[in-house]
Amino acid sequence: MNKNIITYYRQKFEKELFSSVIPFWEKFSPDKKNGGFYNCLDRDGAVYDTRKHIWLQGRQTWLFSKLYNTVTPKEEWLEMAEMGARFLLEKAKRKDGRVYFSTTREGKGLWMQRKIFSECFYIMALAEYSRASGNTEFMEEAKSVFHDVWQWSSDLSKVGRPIYEGQEESQGLAIPMILLNLIEEVAANDWEDYKEEIKECIRRMLLHVHSERKLVFETVTPGGEFIDDIEGRLLNPGHAIEAGWFLQHWAQKLDDKELSQTAVNMVRWSYRKGWDKEHGGIFYFLDSEGYSPTQLEWDMKLWWPHTEAVYAHLLNYSITEEEQDFRFFEQVSEYSLSHFPDPEHGEWYGYLNRRGERTHRFKGGPYKGCFHVPRALLLSWKLLKKLESDI
Repeated sequence: MNKNIITYYRQKFEKELFSSVIPFWEKFSPDKKNGGFYNCLDRDGAVYDTRKHIWLQGRQTWLFSKLYNTVTPKEEWLEMAEMGARFLLEKAKRKDGRVYFSTTREGKGLWMQRKIFSECFYIMALAEYSRASGNTEFMEEAKSVFHDVWQWSSDLSKVGRPIYEGQEESQGLAIPMILLNLIEEVAANDWEDYKEEIKECIRRMLLHVHSERKLVFETVTPGGEFIDDIEGRLLNPGHAIEAGWFLQHWAQKLDDKELSQTAVNMVRWSYRKGWDKEHGGIFYFLDSEGYSPTQLEWDMKLWWPHTEAVYAHLLNYSITEEEQDFRFFEQVSEYSLSHFPDPEHGEWYGYLNRRGERTHRFKGGPYKGCFHVPRALLLSWKLLKKLESDI
């Protein structure tokens, strides 16, 4: 690979991350009165809703902790992380151990989900902040809540999810993949105590990988069989790509070449299936049998599948050294850099129509925050630096 190309992308991502994305959140998101961060930010950073979404509080706390721990120990980044971590520890959790989905600006509970993802990002944030601050109280809390989440993850009725008489047994990809990533964040390189959980997450994730069809399904039976209905046929290319690089991280830790190849394939297959050959970009949803997806937003181009694909393809290339993986990296990087960033106010837009035209102008909302864009840029920038030095 030509070193100049690697350098070109390293410089591009470095500029986006440190001159555009991070400064936007540093400037506009802190709530210095109540702690935590404002999530709902308009194009120019104006706060258009003061509700705080806890999974985004956790994600942003994790991000600034990670910057402090792995880039440079800037006091401003640690202060941002502490602002989020304190808010989470003091306001986010109910007496029953569940974590709110959203609160008021002051931290009074507003809404609960019958899911475990707010808890997952609460854990992720506190673990990384504990490393940044040296305060073990936060790690102890993270591990304690992880224990609860692991119990809930196999029986969502424990978090209020109803079970109906006609409901067939199924399992989703989201839970094992997020738990596998969560273990990586909580345990770092000291994961001996989580061997059984890691093994179980990988087993459950692989049930969604149907190699004979080169597809990764969102929902399958507990035995991994195909379900021929709307949910069973659903493909979410961005999600499958993200799951692929989560799995690849563990394949490298476990030195498992077969698992590594499966992870490579998950990214390649899902990207090829999801890429819009007419307009470019990655479809949000597809139906595996070619029916029209029922989700009205199925053909939209969202920010996060593209950022996940950027890092996943680069990671693939760093392992395989195959031209196709770098070609995919370049294709999705060029689409992303030419469609999502806002050169005037910073950060990235999140939502485009199929033709790549912006549909929403905000930079932060209930589901888009300081996470997918900076995480992908950070991981890719680090990996590009390594590739650059190795040439």
